[in-house]
Amino acid sequence: MVRDITLTDALDLQKQHGQTLVDVRSPKEFAEATIPGSINIPIFTDEERAEVGTLYKQVGKEAAMDRGLVIFSQKLPSFIAEFKKIETPITVFCWRGGMRSKTAMTVLELMGIRSSRISGGIHTYRQWVIERLKEPFTPQLIVLNGYTGSGKTKILHKLMDDGYPVIDLEGMAGHRGSIFGQIGVKPNNQKSFELLLADKLVKYANEPYVFIEGESKRIGQVHMPENIFKKKEQSPQWIIQLPISVRVEEILSEYNPEKRPEQFLEAYSRIRKRIHQPIAAQIQSDLEAGRFAEAVEQLLIYYYDPQYDYTVARFEKSGEHVIEVDTVEQAYEACVQRYKELMK
Repeated sequence: MVRDITLTDALDLQKQHGQTLVDVRSPKEFAEATIPGSINIPIFTDEERAEVGTLYKQVGKEAAMDRGLVIFSQKLPSFIAEFKKIETPITVFCWRGGMRSKTAMTVLELMGIRSSRISGGIHTYRQWVIERLKEPFTPQLIVLNGYTGSGKTKILHKLMDDGYPVIDLEGMAGHRGSIFGQIGVKPNNQKSFELLLADKLVKYANEPYVFIEGESKRIGQVHMPENIFKKKEQSPQWIIQLPISVRVEEILSEYNPEKRPEQFLEAYSRIRKRIHQPIAAQIQSDLEAGRFAEAVEQLLIYYYDPQYDYTVARFEKSGEHVIEVDTVEQAYEACVQRYKELMK
């Protein structure tokens, strides 16, 4: 028996009662976008889905269903075995709550595994996300800002680990926001970014304050929604100021250029023309020779810092909160102390 539940009920069961949401679409579909917190137990591989889809278009629905049944029947033992590993109640979904999720539920039922299905599938969730992104976000944003290498991302992650409300835009985008930002991370597409962002907006809707980083509207391959970007620009800015030597250390620690020297050289080639000679040539030479600390310091002085000078000066003059310290740890403690004062 098919037990359909609404998206709202499924999300509530997931968050409040530990229900496991299982996306039975192909791995490629799952990677492109899914409901946050879901796991993937696919009925078809990417290749199998393409084969069945081609049959549907070229021959017809019956031929596609027959071939799909043959493919799926051969993997039934492993499919069931994956579900048996789940120790919580289960809700399955596919694209529109159609054949794949119904098939999964039927097979699970025959094996004595009770499950439910999201009516409308992830398509319904996508519509839910669009509506959430349009709604006003009422909490006050606290924007961590400052020059490149000021440890803003590390501070946000520490705040998040310690239970403070944080929207990690770079983490959702899979990009650090600079020309070198894609190195060593997996970028997300716009759809996945919006799904992750909407989830956080709902989670923190009743918080008085939420931390966020001072990102530009475009972060790697994705764009921040206009209403969130405007709210960020109009929110209090906490300017982190660290010695340049500490900033260099932070960048080296985060990016590990010695592990991917070719990627750093390739990324640098895209901005080299924006740096005047002979500095540009010296940075190139330092990167090629593995003198990454020297190259990073020059990049900060002659490329990144000049871009932020106006922004930082504007916020400082407007009376924003400046956190001038010697270490990232001290900056974190200052943020926590300031946050606690606001909460009094």
